[in-house]
Amino acid sequence: MTTLPVYRTGPGPLHATLLAGTVPLFLGALLSDIAYTQTYQIQWANFASWLIAGALVFAGLAFLFALVNLFRTGLRAGQPARYVVLLLATWVLGLVNAFQHAKDAYASMPTGLVLSAIVLVLTLAATWTGLRSGGVK
Repeated sequence: MTTLPVYRTGPGPLHATLLAGTVPLFLGALLSDIAYTQTYQIQWANFASWLIAGALVFAGLAFLFALVNLFRTGLRAGQPARYVVLLLATWVLGLVNAFQHAKDAYASMPTGLVLSAIVLVLTLAATWTGLRSGGVK
């Protein structure tokens, strides 16, 4: 009797930490954008830019982990491809948001605020999907 190899379909500990780390960073960027629209203090826009940059690092590494896991386990093991697509969309729109925030602080609004909200929703969906796909097959 041959045994099939055991593959983890969900994220490992480092992958889950990177994935979950994107949520507070993108949330902080959105809150900083809201604070900027209320006070017009340029430092809030700077905070948002740095938080987005950190979130992109975490999201990019989580995407690489997810991509490797997808290729290693394949779709036959139950790893949803939509998780990888959500992470990719999060990273791409996050990069667009970073470029938007690279403009002058006043010029980055309100588009930067809207992009921050969209990216936060995407990262919440990606985190929810990624962490729910756990288990061993």
